[in-house]
Amino acid sequence: MVTVKIVTSDHEREDAFSVRRKVFVEEQGVPLHLELDDYDEDAAHFVVYSMTSPIGAGRLRETSTGIGKVERVCVLAECRGQHLGNLIMNALEEHAKETGMNKIILNAQSYAIPFYEKLGYVITSPEFMDADIPHRAMEKIITE
Repeated sequence: MVTVKIVTSDHEREDAFSVRRKVFVEEQGVPLHLELDDYDEDAAHFVVYSMTSPIGAGRLRETSTGIGKVERVCVLAECRGQHLGNLIMNALEEHAKETGMNKIILNAQSYAIPFYEKLGYVITSPEFMDADIPHRAMEKIITE
């Protein structure tokens, strides 16, 4: 059984961080000080569990009134291909709507652009480097 949960405890938060460390730091080589940042304090964190094991994560923070920024969406390598990214994004978007956001922005790693395009996101920038990984900014208007 797979569930997506908004983090409500220190233990769940650490579960989300453990997935992020495995994917971004260990797998992709992002320095830990860039992966875990000051924005973690005020963001809403989400974790995907398979039974009790954390296998995916993401975060959402409001950058200005009505605009949310999706960040740190990831799934463990051995769990990819099961549409878990869709589950995470659906949970993030629902939370954004519930908290009064009407637009979501994100910086997608370039290889992941087709994934976000299938979810209705559109590219809004040329390619740029972040943590030595090519990205493009994207956005989506969300409504009820």
